Amino acid sequence: MILFIVVSIVLFIYDRYIQRENQLLINYPLIGRLRYLFYALRDPMRQYFGDEKFYESFDKVKWVYDSAERKSAYASFSPSQPIKGAMLSIKNANCVFNTQDVSDDFSVVFGEKSPKPFKTRSVFGRSAMSDGAISPEATRAFSKGAYLGSFPINTGEGGLTSNFFYTHKYTRECKFFETLEGTVFAKSAYRVIKFLLNGAVAQKVYKHMVIRTSAPDSYLFDIEEILFFRINWSASLDVFPKEVPDDIADTIFQIGSGLYGVRDDKGEFCETRYKKTMSFCRMTEIKMAQGAKQTGGKLLKTKVSEEIAYYRGVEAHKDLFSPNQFPYAHTLEELFDFIGKLKEISKKPVGVKIVISSQDSFSEYAQLIQKRIEENSSAYPDFLTIDGGDGGSGAAPLDMMMSVGMSISKALYIADTTLRKVGVRESVKLIASEKVLTPDDAIVLFALGADYVAIARAFMMSAGCIRARECSGAHGRACPVGLATQDKKKRASFLVEKKAKNVASYHAQLLSGIRNLLAIAGVKKLCELNKTHLIFKDHRGRTYMNIKRYFEESLVE
Repeated sequence: MILFIVVSIVLFIYDRYIQRENQLLINYPLIGRLRYLFYALRDPMRQYFGDEKFYESFDKVKWVYDSAERKSAYASFSPSQPIKGAMLSIKNANCVFNTQDVSDDFSVVFGEKSPKPFKTRSVFGRSAMSDGAISPEATRAFSKGAYLGSFPINTGEGGLTSNFFYTHKYTRECKFFETLEGTVFAKSAYRVIKFLLNGAVAQKVYKHMVIRTSAPDSYLFDIEEILFFRINWSASLDVFPKEVPDDIADTIFQIGSGLYGVRDDKGEFCETRYKKTMSFCRMTEIKMAQGAKQTGGKLLKTKVSEEIAYYRGVEAHKDLFSPNQFPYAHTLEELFDFIGKLKEISKKPVGVKIVISSQDSFSEYAQLIQKRIEENSSAYPDFLTIDGGDGGSGAAPLDMMMSVGMSISKALYIADTTLRKVGVRESVKLIASEKVLTPDDAIVLFALGADYVAIARAFMMSAGCIRARECSGAHGRACPVGLATQDKKKRASFLVEKKAKNVASYHAQLLSGIRNLLAIAGVKKLCELNKTHLIFKDHRGRTYMNIKRYFEESLVE
């Protein structure tokens, strides 16, 4: 109490008589500081004291948390908040099926004409999240969760890092690893500390004894061999695996404008490095844009750790802003030629992530795809990832977040109908991404034409995100749960194994929910779902039984 009084007196004197930067504090010393305290608490605390504004209802958010924790996701009577009046919804059949009547085959084949097509085991996947934008521990949890849940994971534009190999079993026969191994004394110290305390503390002490490099967290630990290892990208291409190891998650490699993970010392595309990377990845996604970010990726210096600098080939502790323009996409023709080059190198599917802002802009994509197919050329995308205008990002310009791009439902409708109109829909898969939390969010996208749904926010929540909105690392604040930060103290408490199980559990509940919805719609296979199974109710209560008419009226030239 005495200390509190003394500090208060000092602050009062400082505010009233010394500082001349803040006029509020001159007039209201001490009390005026409450404004800044409440302001700082506004974002992290808003979800506890205010209505849900970003999603239709907080019940959707709670469904994600409950599903991840393997709790009952049933609700009583009705949602705690009214669902918005205007919405797309599913028609129920007169005679519905039982859930067990619905096929549990949720596979999708990308690049059917590729020498090495990618057949997923799920129609859901974790959307792009760079190792760097999220913590090493988070990437490990997602990697193991994806492996346990048998669904794909996208690397994000930060490249393929050691943490994506978290489930990979180290063997000394693998010549593409570089290792660091302690002495007999160091290993003995590890065993003793592990016996007396726990494995986490023992590993931390052992790491200090063994690793002397500037990026110690770029190494994984093998508990059986008691050594640290990471991919040696300098190793000869000949020693890299010819087939993707079966003990890692199905990984989609994303290339952003910074070319991280596939660039040489001059910052240009490196064909050899790309070949090495694709030894572990199933297909490639070129990121042209995402919903909240029509610019290159942004990583503030607080997140550019020594490890991130090592992975990306940049200088540590400096803001890392990728170029707005993809270096091999000054025109769509040049972009498609680059896609053809990647397909030839990897023998695997290649696609593009875009944001649609108009019918005309997407028609250019569709017409060029049609032209390339007619020319018997493979230089076109095997898939298009459509990100809605409300797509998220941990760091993006505020002026772009809600003012660029179309909502996912309209964008997906344009993509599907336009590709069908020019006769190339069967040659191009569509991935949809934007604000998907629950099965009903996803089932609408499947009905509109999506072949696969990529999810970011909800997977983050399943891994422990409390939506404190401190993802960017700006203003000296970091993610409080150690999920989206490089802060070592915050990361130390992240429970990798537990969160991996939660991530897998959330995915399992998504698939279960999809089967339930297909059953009540009278559909036995997801591929049979289409636009005729949807209705749209607007704010005035008017219901469109034929959603084609709704989209035609809402998409006016």
